[in-house]
Amino acid sequence: MNIAFPYQIGADGRSLASTDAAHVRDMMEMLLFTNPGERVMRPEFGSGLLQSIFAPNSAELAATLQLTVQAALTQWLGDLIELRGVEVLSDDATLRVTVRYMLRPTGEIVTENFSRSLT
Repeated sequence: MNIAFPYQIGADGRSLASTDAAHVRDMMEMLLFTNPGERVMRPEFGSGLLQSIFAPNSAELAATLQLTVQAALTQWLGDLIELRGVEVLSDDATLRVTVRYMLRPTGEIVTENFSRSLT
């Protein structure tokens, strides 16, 4: 059983559960928007994506962020997913990430979109 994130209590008074696919998406979102050093017991956890949100847009920055995100996803979630593609777009103060992957346990192909705005 996977516990839903953010934590919620269901109608039966127990911790609300989530599906495997929803749980992987939640873990992916935490990984993408956590900066390394933010978690005390796992200082290397995170992608560092938000550190570049106000950097000037360029092809080089986009390629660097894409590689950084791919490396983080492979390191931390590689046992659960097989990456098929990552796209990172920065527009003013909004960061958009599209991740296409296969869930290893089921073989299901999933495309998820994540975004954060710092305004």
